[in-house]
Amino acid sequence: MSETADVVVVGGGIEGAAAAWALSRRGVTDVIVAERNTVASGMTGKSSGIVRCHYGVSSLAAMATVGLEVFEQAHEIFGDDIGFRQTGYVVGVGEPNVEEMRKSLAAQRAVGVQTEEIDRADVAKMWPFADLSPFAAFGWEARGGYGDAYQTAQAFAIAARAAGVQIRQGATVNGLLVDGDAVTGVRLADGGVVSAGTVVVAAGVWTRPLLAPYDIDVPIRVVREQIVTIAPGVDIGRVPVFSDLVSLQYLRPEVGGDILFGNSDLSDVEEADPDNYLNRATEAFVDLTVDKVSTRFPGFTGAAIRTSYAGCYDVTPDWNPVISRTPLDGLIVAAGFSGHGFKISPAVGKLVADLVIDGHSTDPRIPETDFRLSRFAENDLLTTPYPYVGAGQMR
Repeated sequence: MSETADVVVVGGGIEGAAAAWALSRRGVTDVIVAERNTVASGMTGKSSGIVRCHYGVSSLAAMATVGLEVFEQAHEIFGDDIGFRQTGYVVGVGEPNVEEMRKSLAAQRAVGVQTEEIDRADVAKMWPFADLSPFAAFGWEARGGYGDAYQTAQAFAIAARAAGVQIRQGATVNGLLVDGDAVTGVRLADGGVVSAGTVVVAAGVWTRPLLAPYDIDVPIRVVREQIVTIAPGVDIGRVPVFSDLVSLQYLRPEVGGDILFGNSDLSDVEEADPDNYLNRATEAFVDLTVDKVSTRFPGFTGAAIRTSYAGCYDVTPDWNPVISRTPLDGLIVAAGFSGHGFKISPAVGKLVADLVIDGHSTDPRIPETDFRLSRFAENDLLTTPYPYVGAGQMR
């Protein structure tokens, strides 16, 4: 079967759904989202869902601010709860990172982030269970927190569908249609084709093999990440997300009183097959969790491991995304989110819509050149001017 559309979005995860939503908000509704399984059934549902604007890369900080504004207005925009919980976000650093943190906070404020430095006593009130002695300074975002990537992606998809976008589930794209140096559509695994003037590939960890036959190299590694959920053994009350850049861990509350733990030490990562990887924490990672959490939070006197799971990041060489036009006219890539994707997804959708409609970003804080695919070949990587010792990849 042959169909036509103005735009085909390949991938119904959070970025593809956000792109479809943003296009519909700008009046482009002749859009087909082709998702091989169901909306948000891939790595989106594995996100730890941290909402923070703490980025040394100013354009990323601005994107996270755009995302935050959408999450805060979710009831008005989507008419439903998308799982955002505004608990606040605190980040603690050791002495070697104090000046870099202060510079980063100033740069964040310059693009609209509401962030400040707070005292140890302030953090002790928020997290009375923690040993804060190793920290030299703390940053605080009262508007931060955590969300639910699956619910958010569904909200994007529902809103896009209501505007006229077609969401095709069980529609696997196995190739592009190309005429000379331009993309003209996609080929589906069932033999069907969809002709379109623009194709947006938002296929996450599956992006690189999809585009490789067309000499479009998106340099993505697939990196397995593990998450452990902990019953703290005490009533923690209302605590903020805590990013510990001394022992390189982060914790966030779960609805119901549990704690979600993630490891922030990305110096030695594990590459994986996104279609065949261990979907739980290893014994070694559980041991690491116990060591880090018990050391930092001695107040968790009766803590126990509740459960675990694993997902995969699509990681670029500079740990920052590609949101870019490509050498194939009409082909746009939104991939390589490297763990940042959930919090910036509304801004990703808006930037994709800008590239489709205008050819450039309409937000001066978020220049499309920052996220261009060609930066890797040009050896002009997108990195923070304020790198943290031990945690530069994610900040």
